[in-house]
Amino acid sequence: QVQLAEFGGGAVQAGSSLRLSCVPSGRTASSGAMAWFRQAPGKDREFVAAIGRRSDSTYYEDSLKGRFTISRDDGKNTVNLQMDSLTPEDTAVYYCASSSRDISSWYWSTADYDDWGQGTQVTVSS
Repeated sequence: QVQLAEFGGGAVQAGSSLRLSCVPSGRTASSGAMAWFRQAPGKDREFVAAIGRRSDSTYYEDSLKGRFTISRDDGKNTVNLQMDSLTPEDTAVYYCASSSRDISSWYWSTADYDDWGQGTQVTVSS
């Protein structure tokens, strides 16, 4: 099993940027696909972005393309989510997820991931 710890959440103004980091332990980040999901109050958990084992494949929720960037640093064993031009609609708890397998065509589904972090709150005010 992999333990995931998320860092970097906070409260910011609209138009600001935040960088979230996910640090796995128990298995190196390079061993499988990694992803970020988010869940706003009263809503289902939704896909944000995913990255393959060797960073050769990245996927984004369509509406977030151009504002969010997922990356992985195998040297630091982290997966990051750079979020720019934040809006109040981005307010949610952001979760890191990992898989023991490389990225699949189901990258957008919570069921494709084996382990989850506890989440980090991102609050964007107008």
